[in-house]
Amino acid sequence: MKKVVSVVGARPNFMKVAPIHRAFKQFFQVAKHYIVHTGQHYDFSMSEAFFKDLEMPEPDYYMGVGSASHAQQAAKVMVEFEKVCLDLKPDLVIVVGDVNSTFAAAFTAVKLGIKTAHVEGGLRSFDRTMPEEINRIATDAVCDFCFITEPSAMVNLRNENFPEQNIFAVGNTMIDSQRYAIEKADKSDILTRLNIKPKEFALITLHRPSNVDNAKNLKELFEGFQCLSGKRTVVFPIHPRTRKNLKEFGLDGFAKSINNLILLEPLGYIDFLSLMKNSDIVLTDSGGIQEETTALGVRCLTLRTTTERPVTVEMGTNILVNPEKSYIIKAIERAMENPVSGYKVPEFWDGFAGERIANIIINKILV
Repeated sequence: MKKVVSVVGARPNFMKVAPIHRAFKQFFQVAKHYIVHTGQHYDFSMSEAFFKDLEMPEPDYYMGVGSASHAQQAAKVMVEFEKVCLDLKPDLVIVVGDVNSTFAAAFTAVKLGIKTAHVEGGLRSFDRTMPEEINRIATDAVCDFCFITEPSAMVNLRNENFPEQNIFAVGNTMIDSQRYAIEKADKSDILTRLNIKPKEFALITLHRPSNVDNAKNLKELFEGFQCLSGKRTVVFPIHPRTRKNLKEFGLDGFAKSINNLILLEPLGYIDFLSLMKNSDIVLTDSGGIQEETTALGVRCLTLRTTTERPVTVEMGTNILVNPEKSYIIKAIERAMENPVSGYKVPEFWDGFAGERIANIIINKILV
């Protein structure tokens, strides 16, 4: 019986691993799939709620790493994950995405001589000020296999001399989870609870250090949101990091004073997916939400100057916006005047990426 371990740490990881876990059920006679939760996100609404929403089992191992600096968090993951690997002796470790848990687990597994695969490999923003970019580069540098979501990833990995025979274009497991959960999302009562109607509101997410860790930048963003609130109701589930900084920078009162702005605690996946699907426009600095809005055909303004997911821009739904007040206001005005039309969904974003990954692992990697 082969042993395959998937490592999750932050909320996007759960959406990427859930389809893989389901896909491995068809191979129960030859392989067992284990889930290791590092505990990088420790708030229930940011973590465990996703297990419930995506019908994932309880993790086989929970490491309880918690919040810390990048170095401390990575070190804790390495120490604890080494114990898991020595106990379980897996045949393959799967890491997903670009969080600290991703590269820390990959480094640990590789140093123990365990085959390691990166789901969502090859993505590059070419902006090394982003912590996630360093995680992506470091992870791909040591992993044995890469499962990729879009054509740019193949180009990037080739340029970095990654063995092409170990690169597999499989699609996007994030979109697998979206399709899996969409029926539940359609039954969510979140719009009723918030007293909003489909396509009459905007949705915001914001968490990147470059946007929320600087008082001036954060204030400019909220001034842009204030402009948007004059055109649409604005729904904003606030990431803990963003909420903490609003208070520390003395901007909490300003945020609460904006008319037509609904500030919420972080939401579970089903309610958030319902909001995303029904929104008129999404403003975000998230990587995954660029992909999810692309699959839904919802227009998205990404409050960044670079993206590691260029296919979302090429498909016609996503627009990069310099995260400054004047640029945001102009982008909002243009978006309101030009509804999304003629968009496309990237190849293999069809809900079956998890099955492709499991089949490749069983029939090509672990043979």
